[in-house]
Amino acid sequence: MTANPMLPEPFRIRKVQKESYDTFTLELEPLNRPDPFLFKAGQFNMLYVFGVGEVPISISGDPHHPETLIHTTRAVGTVTKAMRQLKTGDVMGIRGPYGTSWPVDRAEGYDVVIVAGGIGLAPLRPSLYHVLEHRDKYGKVVLLYGTRSPDDILFRKELERWRSRFDLEIYVTVDYANPGWRGNVGVVTNLIPKAPFDPLHTMAMICGPEVMMRFTAIELLKRGVEAPNIYLTMERNMKCGIGFCGHCQLGESFICKDGPVFALPEMQERLNQWEV
Repeated sequence: MTANPMLPEPFRIRKVQKESYDTFTLELEPLNRPDPFLFKAGQFNMLYVFGVGEVPISISGDPHHPETLIHTTRAVGTVTKAMRQLKTGDVMGIRGPYGTSWPVDRAEGYDVVIVAGGIGLAPLRPSLYHVLEHRDKYGKVVLLYGTRSPDDILFRKELERWRSRFDLEIYVTVDYANPGWRGNVGVVTNLIPKAPFDPLHTMAMICGPEVMMRFTAIELLKRGVEAPNIYLTMERNMKCGIGFCGHCQLGESFICKDGPVFALPEMQERLNQWEV
């Protein structure tokens, strides 16, 4: 990080990867930083497109390979749409890393269930990298992933590599099946009752739209997973990343500093409408 936390650090785009019609991945390398960009699974950066603006995006790369900074995002707003137009060799600004991380250390000795909805797989991917890097420290590892359609599936090649492992269970479902789709159809919560994990000894991590996370938490509780062992992430209204602007304040907390990863009981305290 720079000495001034509000001053972006220049990073050069090394690669742009199209993931779907509206989702893309940027691989970045620092211009002036002599040391690696260290981060924890679940943390986010503020990404700055010069002359356009700044947006918070979770890091989607491998914490064990910090020499390359990776972000995956959808083109849904002014900044991310401008970001999609950037090319290899272009320079953008980075501030971070900020926020809390997934409980990968606390999860040691537990079964790990990762539930992702749509673009939510990107913020969860670093936690899966960590778990697979230290695979012998965990019980069963299950990835439940739901998207709108087969065309929206992210990281296809990586998912195929992961499917070939004998120590990882992957279940993918889509809301709407295209011709030729032979997998599951339906919302991702439908996968929870039959997923192979011990609910009394499970740590769950969830990322996706808020409605998806709420109903996923409900299904995990029905299955018997304890509420303090269910973690969710929230990225909304963050502008500064350091608790200065107040845009992301929820009660007495700031998502950027006290989150974005929260245990379910903590999330319920901050979002009264979450009655699970």
